[in-house]
Amino acid sequence: MARYDFASDNTAPAAPEALQAIIEANHGFASGYGSDHISAKAADAVRALLDADAEVRFVASGTAANAISLAALCHPFEAVVAHEHAHICTDETGAPGFFGHGVGLIPLDGASGRIELPALKEALAAPDQSHRQSPAALSLTNATEYGTVYDRDDLVELISAAKAKGLGVHLDGARLANAAAAGFDLKSIARLGVDILVVGGTKAGMTPTEAVVIFDRKLAHRFDARLKQAGQLPSKGRFYAAPFIGMLESGAFVERAAHANEMALRLSALSPFPLRHKVQANAVFVEMDEPTLARLHAAGWFVYRFLDGSVRFMCSWATTPESVDELGAVLQSVA
Repeated sequence: MARYDFASDNTAPAAPEALQAIIEANHGFASGYGSDHISAKAADAVRALLDADAEVRFVASGTAANAISLAALCHPFEAVVAHEHAHICTDETGAPGFFGHGVGLIPLDGASGRIELPALKEALAAPDQSHRQSPAALSLTNATEYGTVYDRDDLVELISAAKAKGLGVHLDGARLANAAAAGFDLKSIARLGVDILVVGGTKAGMTPTEAVVIFDRKLAHRFDARLKQAGQLPSKGRFYAAPFIGMLESGAFVERAAHANEMALRLSALSPFPLRHKVQANAVFVEMDEPTLARLHAAGWFVYRFLDGSVRFMCSWATTPESVDELGAVLQSVA
């Protein structure tokens, strides 16, 4: 039987803090469609986490959160600038274009999932033409798809360049907890000029839920109608919101992510394979040929070959030191 411990942080169970919050939310009656007291309390917890005044909504998936957010930032004849390996470019089946009724994507390269300033400036310098979609938004990811973390100065440069050209800014924080555990200051996000942030809940140990944080309140106009049309305004929305109360009020959101990051470092130290990217969050990417990967799969451990050809190992809040050590021994045996 295959083990999926390190295939993705999505394969982990939900954390007890998240589940307990759902149980507590299940008492009594509440109004629907996100108008309830539990959703309001969860939104307050998100605002406190970010030290920012913002509109907060809860949806079922990161794909929906990203795509609907980008649709709010762009007209259908415009495009989003993003790293070529960003989730919106590689793993969302055209959702930004679907929800944005034609919104396009402009992919940029950059080492370890981070957009580099010269590439961004070149894209922004291209003249508007009626035959192509010009950029209207910049999408950034922290932590990146390769487990690296933008520092504040890098984000300031990128966001300032985008804002100078009138672009909106979206931050995909599917693994924002891991970035925070690596030292990224969550309270800086609103002041950096981000217009819409997605705070990942699912990968942080919650049941399926993501928070859409709208710093630019003009974008909140009719946002609930946008969610409703997209099937992302559930009648019992309090059960999407509740896990954020449990994870944020207890501090587990960052504490659990810190554990995942620590497990990734432990695994990287045990791996006999060269690292492809620096380990900063909860991901380990290694150089591994196909026969060796086949031996690893045959030994019962399933992991993915990633976009850049490396093999990815993801740690989660539920990863144990024992499982890391067990995998480390298997890696030594198949190397």
